[in-house]
Parts: sequence; C-alpha cells; structure tokens
Amino acid sequence: MRDFFSLEIDGKPCAALEGETLLQVAKREGIAIPTLCDDARLDPAGACRACLVEIDGQRRLQPSCAWKAAPGQVVKTQAKSERVQRHQDVLVSLYMADHDLDDQGLPVETGNGNDLRQWASQCQPIALEAVKADRVGRPTDINPYIQFNPELCVLCARCTRYCDEVEAVNAITLTHRGAETTIGTSGMVGLLDTTCELCGGCIDTCPTGALIEKKAPKLLPHEREKVRTTCNYCGVGCQMDLNVADGKVVKITSPPPGETVNDGNLCIKGRFAYDFIHHEDRITEPLVRNSDGVLVPTTWEHALKVAAEGLWQVRDQFGPDALGFVSSSRCTGEENYLMQKLARAAFGTNNCHQCAAT
Repeated sequence: MRDFFSLEIDGKPCAALEGETLLQVAKREGIAIPTLCDDARLDPAGACRACLVEIDGQRRLQPSCAWKAAPGQVVKTQAKSERVQRHQDVLVSLYMADHDLDDQGLPVETGNGNDLRQWASQCQPIALEAVKADRVGRPTDINPYIQFNPELCVLCARCTRYCDEVEAVNAITLTHRGAETTIGTSGMVGLLDTTCELCGGCIDTCPTGALIEKKAPKLLPHEREKVRTTCNYCGVGCQMDLNVADGKVVKITSPPPGETVNDGNLCIKGRFAYDFIHHEDRITEPLVRNSDGVLVPTTWEHALKVAAEGLWQVRDQFGPDALGFVSSSRCTGEENYLMQKLARAAFGTNNCHQCAAT
C-alpha cells in the first residue's frame, strides 16, 4: 500500500502519493505546467523539456513529467520562478524557429489543435531566424486515413512511443539523425506496407497536428461540436466523441485518457468508419414490399406486423429450425439478449447468432 505525503508547489501545500511524478501532482492540484511529450498512457520520456521546474536543492531544472515527488519538496513552476519562465521563453522560441507559423507569428493551428501554439501564447518568444532544415515526410503514402506534415513535428516521440507501448506495433519510429530526424518507417515505405493497423492513435496523441486525418475537413476545433457516444462496432463499449459541424459528423475523436473504459484508444473502425452515418443508401425509415415486390415506406407498427406474420408462417409450414435469427454487435447487450429470447422462447429455435459472438 502506497503512502501519502506532503510537498509544496508554488507555495501551495500539496498531497502526493508515493510513486507519483511532480506533473501528476500539479495536474491534480490545478497547477498548470506546459508539456508537449506527456501522455498519461505512456512512460515518461522528458523529451520536450517544456515541463522543467525548479526544485530546491537541485542545481538544474528538472522535468516534472519524470521527476518523482518526494516528502518535503519545494517546487516552483513558471508561475513563481523567473528562471523557469526564461527557460520556457527561449525553448518555445527555438521550437517556433523550426515550425510553420501563421500570419500572427504563432504556430499554425490545425484541425486537431496545436499545443505549441497555446504554449507560445503564454510566453514571450524571442524572434529567431527560421531554421532551414526540411525533414523528410511521406508525401507518396497512399494510406487512406493518416497524413504526416513534418513541418509541424516537434519530435516529442509521442506517436512512436504510443505505437510501441500501447499498440505494440512499432510501425513508426524516429529515423535519420541530427536536424534531419523525422518520424519514419522501415525503409521509409508507406504505412500500408508496414505493421501499422491504422488505428489513428498516433493522430490522437500528436500535440501539434503534425499527424492528422486525411478524410476530415479542415475545420478548427472551435468550429465543431463534440458529442460523446458509444462505438457500435463491437461489444467492448468504447466511448468516442462525434465531431459535428452543420448537422453532420465530420470526424471521430477519442476522449482524453483516463475518462473512459477505452482509455482514449480507438480501433480503425471506431475512428474512421463513420461514412455510413450519412450514406445515401442508409435506411432511415421502415420499409415493406408491396404486391409488386417493391420496397415502400410504412409505419413501424405495420412493418413489425408483416415481419411477425412472415416468421409465424415459416415456422408453421417448415418448423422452428427453418428460422435463423442474426443480431448485430452494434446492438447493446440487452438488445442481443432480447433477440435470443425471441428466437428461443417465442419461436422455439436455438438458431441464433450475432457477429461479435459476445
């Protein structure tokens, strides 16, 4: 059993649990510390250096994402330490010198946001000459879902670490050296020629929008409304956010890690297979065949009556095992239970199945 102890952050007494990092404690206490490489699902890397804090007794600034909290520590963030704020002003300026900027001189905002832009707006960046060090991208990558813009990449390695630590796929990695370091694949081939499962987790964890959905319209975050719902492709119950604009679902994003049963993760179907929602062939009202065999709209009451009469007719003429009931993984567990109850109790057959076999 882990013990609680106290420490001080920016003059505020804070309770910490043995094994927690300073960043975890600060977040829980509502103390803002900027970070680019931190993701609660990943092991701390201390790669971006944005979260450095001043700790009494330490000669150097230390990364709060990886530094363990200890009893009696006295910690200062950029809010209370001129040294930390000076470090952040210089660091964000270096990032911006190697980053696409907009007309306001800030890091460009993408459809997935840009944490570097938000961080820069809280600092006083120094005007530095732009770095001319083009990184290699994969412009010929024909995969249908994931796009990489190396000019927005800050090499935080969140995407490569996610691919390794969460998905255990290792389709992408940090490749090349020095100023040419980029996010690449073995042989710099397209994602379809790697072990990539196209789950889009790299898009979800990217802090700057360097990785983004190909199929989504280029709408900024404030131009969309998020609606929380449950994925209906299987029985796991993953939560996801429908991004809605003008009454239409334009993309799917996952909730923040730690909030839902899927911990912010989605599979390829949950994240990208939403075209059926607005497909022109989607059935949106009950239909029955008329005397000419043509499907025509009707009421739910009439449609259910026709279906029931047809099922009874088959059972009476050929026996109950002439019937088969197939439910869907898009149904809830309760709805699938009712389907098998209908098959067994009402029609007397065990011929019942559903595609997820849960």
